Amino acid sequence: MEFALNEEQRMFQNMFRDFAAKDIAPHAEEIDHEETMPASILSKAANQGFLGATLPEEVFGAALDGVSYALMIEEVARACVSLSVVTAAHVSMVAMSILEAGSDAQKAEWLEAMSAGEVIGAFALTEPDAGSDAQSLQTRAVVDGDEVVLGGVKTWVTNGGIAGLFLVFARGAEGIDAYLVPQDTPGLTVGYREPTLGLRSASFNTVYLEGCRVPLTNRLGQAGGGWDIARRAQDRMAVALAAAGLGVATDAIAVASKYATERIQFDVAIAHKQAIQEFVANAYIETEALRYLVYRAAWLSDQGQSVSVEASTVKAFAARVARNVTNMMVQVMGGYGFMEDYPMARKYRDARSLGIIGGPTEVHQLRVAQKIFADLDVEIKL
Repeated sequence: MEFALNEEQRMFQNMFRDFAAKDIAPHAEEIDHEETMPASILSKAANQGFLGATLPEEVFGAALDGVSYALMIEEVARACVSLSVVTAAHVSMVAMSILEAGSDAQKAEWLEAMSAGEVIGAFALTEPDAGSDAQSLQTRAVVDGDEVVLGGVKTWVTNGGIAGLFLVFARGAEGIDAYLVPQDTPGLTVGYREPTLGLRSASFNTVYLEGCRVPLTNRLGQAGGGWDIARRAQDRMAVALAAAGLGVATDAIAVASKYATERIQFDVAIAHKQAIQEFVANAYIETEALRYLVYRAAWLSDQGQSVSVEASTVKAFAARVARNVTNMMVQVMGGYGFMEDYPMARKYRDARSLGIIGGPTEVHQLRVAQKIFADLDVEIKL
């Protein structure tokens, strides 16, 4: 296995880093305080190809390989974790699901618009009584002639407040189905935006489906095939969120280390203090371990391999590393790390979310345990 990035990937990495530094980072604090994702930021991301990152060129996508996409999410998250989550949900969960499972007509209708940022995708799986146990969802899909009627409530819908298209999962006659539901469909109502500790400029909403009718041709994939679509989307999102964790941890170290060279106590910069050195060194060690887990999972995906276990492994580890590293870097910065006027407080809040969104760490640990015990002929059930 080649551990070095190739020339094209390094070129992309530099481009992503420059864009994040110039066009995202200067606005990150403002959009966090305003708790909104401005259309202007999304437009700039679309113009850079971010919103069609892994989509093919024929739909005006950037056709990035998996490693380059992970690098993109990482660099965006260094500046703003919220934007990395908005982007990843749009690309990894919705656009890629259409690319993989959609009909030619569905791809023609949606993918070009999604690449251009004209339509943002939202993923609607979780329900009030079906969170980690997503297969217990109660939203119903009842076929009525050449239409299907959707009824139920979805919660924590990522991108719910800014979406033009919802990927909705519902229980049909043959199992769980997936449907593409435009935002302006009668019977679909976007409700409450959940106030959150971190990721404040991302949008998580409750969505109500009441007699919501869409053509049966809006079903994504085969009848009863929705759960497979959801799982593949969750695996892609897990790797993307791990890349976001890598990004926020990397930048937290950079911010706190620079502070440590400038903060004078007892007549010397605190970087000379052993306790500070240990915080920074331990944070760096954890982050570098995460870096190669992220890139390996992305590389395996590029090889066409299933990455379900690897995705859960790296997602669980990333949540731990991002939390630990930002916590240590807050300590390095002391009171300034705890102040909302400095970026470390936002990074700490955002990092904490990674143990919850995209499936809580405990669920990913269970999936890893399932694989370990399956090799020993012991079935572990969710």
